[in-house]
Amino acid sequence: MKNNTLTAYHLVTKQKMTLGQIIHIDKNQQNQLYRFFLEKEHYNSNGEDFIQILKNGYTNKGIFLDKENSEVALKYMDQTIRAIREVIVEMVRLQEFPQYPSRLSCLFASKTYQDALKWKELFDSYNRKVLQIVKLQVKGSYFEGDANLLPKEDGISFAQKMEQAKEYWKGNRESGLLEVLVNGEIKVIEILDNADE
Repeated sequence: MKNNTLTAYHLVTKQKMTLGQIIHIDKNQQNQLYRFFLEKEHYNSNGEDFIQILKNGYTNKGIFLDKENSEVALKYMDQTIRAIREVIVEMVRLQEFPQYPSRLSCLFASKTYQDALKWKELFDSYNRKVLQIVKLQVKGSYFEGDANLLPKEDGISFAQKMEQAKEYWKGNRESGLLEVLVNGEIKVIEILDNADE
């Protein structure tokens, strides 16, 4: 963990930021990642979650899922595997790297504008709208890591996922999908790209 001033770049996806805006993020706040993976729920039009759908949809011939229930199932499974990944990463951080900011209570940024553009390209590929790219001045703590070293969204054991998380927290930067987790006092010092302009 580094604890001083850093210049970083951030992709704004929810609400535009303003020049000079200051935000404070500490370990007691949950970010969008937390809210999306750990608080979001998925129900069909009957108010059934995935487990209820499976229980109600089981027949002697197997499981039948219509289009709506299939979508609920896929969204639930996608969210759950990502939530498991983030919980494992957070557990490893708390046990072995507690000095670093949590992925669940930080602002995600890039150290260079070029790295921010790589993230924007990835966001675009998922149809995730980027409203702005802003330049930040961070007074606080931060961690630089490679997002490609995060545990994969696959069926390997949790023990193996914990080993992958350790590699991420070691701060290795191998693949070029670099990210910076920042917290503390964060000030917008320049607005570089605006989606509407």
